[in-house]
Amino acid sequence: MKCKTKLTGKVIRPNDPEYREARMNWNPFTNAFPSVFVFAKNKEDVENAVKWARENDVPIRMRSGRHALAKDFSQTNGGIVIDTGLMKRVKVDKANLIATVEAGIRVGSLVRMLAKEGFLAPFGDSSTVGIGGISTGGGITAIQRTAGVISDNILAATIVNANGEVMHVSENENPDLLWAIRGGGGGNFGIITSYTFRIRRAPAEVGIFQIIWPWEQLDEVIDAWQRWSPFVDVRLGTILEIYSKTNGLLRSQGLFLGTKAELKRLIRPLIEVGCPLKVIIDGVTLSEAIDFWAPNEPFFDEQKSTWSSAWVEQTLPEEGIKAIRSFLEEAKGSESNFFFLNSGGAMNSVNPKDTAFFWRNTKYYLEWDASWIEKGEARENIMLVEKTRARLQPYITGSYVNVPDLCIKDYGHEYYGDNFARLRRIKAKYDPENIFNFIQSIPPARNCDCDYRNGR
Repeated sequence: MKCKTKLTGKVIRPNDPEYREARMNWNPFTNAFPSVFVFAKNKEDVENAVKWARENDVPIRMRSGRHALAKDFSQTNGGIVIDTGLMKRVKVDKANLIATVEAGIRVGSLVRMLAKEGFLAPFGDSSTVGIGGISTGGGITAIQRTAGVISDNILAATIVNANGEVMHVSENENPDLLWAIRGGGGGNFGIITSYTFRIRRAPAEVGIFQIIWPWEQLDEVIDAWQRWSPFVDVRLGTILEIYSKTNGLLRSQGLFLGTKAELKRLIRPLIEVGCPLKVIIDGVTLSEAIDFWAPNEPFFDEQKSTWSSAWVEQTLPEEGIKAIRSFLEEAKGSESNFFFLNSGGAMNSVNPKDTAFFWRNTKYYLEWDASWIEKGEARENIMLVEKTRARLQPYITGSYVNVPDLCIKDYGHEYYGDNFARLRRIKAKYDPENIFNFIQSIPPARNCDCDYRNGR
C-alpha cells in the first residue's frame, strides 16, 4: 500500500550528513541506528510522524532532551525517532501563575528563563535534561519538599495519540490520562507536545551550602545525613554525593528557599559531622542558586554509564552502608557514584493513588551508577550495579522510572507500585494496540472488564 502521509519537520536519514550527530545521546551507551529522525517543529509534524510510522509499520521512539539512560528507550534500530527538541516555546500567565511549555525545552533553559521573570519552577541537578522526558516520570527535584515532584505541577497537556491525533488532557478533558502522565513514565501513552505547569513566585533570597569531607569518612557522613535530611525544614532540599574511591569526592550540598541566616542554623548538625575540608554557606538570588545547583555543562561525553535507583523508607543500617562503600571501592570509573536526595514535605503529602507517581512514603531517593570508557568494560559494570542492588534489596523499595534499570524483571511494580494495574487499564483505553512500546513500557491490560469512565 502506498503511504498516504508525508513526513514533515526536519527529516534525517542514514545517508544524510547530520545522521551521526542525530544519533548522539548524553549517555553514549544508549545509541542505536534508527531508519529516520524527525525533528518536529510543531505538533502537526508529530501527528504526521506517528501516522507515517503506523502506515509503514515502523517502531516509534520519542525523545526531547536526549537524556535516555538505558538502551531502546529513546531510539531503536530500524525505527523512527520523533524528536521534540526544536519545540521550545514558553508562554507565561503571570496573573494565574501558569506556564505553558513545549516539550523540547531543557530544564535549565526553562527555569533560568522563569527566574528572570521572577518565578520558580521545580528543577533537578542537570540543566540539559529535557522537560518532556523528566516530567511524566515524576521528576525529582531540588525543591520537591516545597513544590512536590514535577508531575504534581502538571495541570494540562497536549498529546498526540496512537492514531496520530491531537488530544487535550486536563481535569476536565481525559482526566484519567492526566492521572497517568503524572508519574506514569514517558512514551507510554503518546507523544506530549506541550505541558501546562503550576509555577510560583520566586523568593527574595535563596540559601545555598556545600560541605566536602575526606572520602574515608563516608560511613559517618551517610549515617548522619540520612538521620537529619528527611526531617529538616521542608524548604531545604539537599543531596549527598559520593564518587568512587578513585575519584575521592564526598560532598553534600543544598538549596534553601529562605535566608542564609536560617540556613546556617539548619545545617549546623551536618557541619559538626566528621572533619569537613570545606564549608560554603551563602545567600543568593534564585538565578544564582540555579547556576550553583544545575550549572551549564558540556552535553556529550565519552563516559558510558549504567544506573539503578531506589527509594528508602527507613534509615540504612550498617550493612547497607557497607554495600555502598564496597561499590565505591570496587568501581573503577572516576564518574561512578552514589547519589542521595531527601524526600518529605509536599512530595509525601499526596496520596499514592492520587497520581501515577506512587512513592510517597520515603525518607530519601538513592541512585548509583558505574561509568567506563572502553567498550569491553560494559558487562562488569552492569554486574557491579546489579550486585549492589541485590545487597541493598532488604533496605530499599521500588525504583525510579526516569532512571531505568533493564535488569529489573518485575519493573511494573518496581516503578509504579500499586498503581501499575490502573496504568495498564488506561494504556488499554488509549493505546490498545500497544503502538507506543519499548523495553519496560507499560503493556495494555487484556481481557478485563474495566470501567474507563473514571479511569479505573
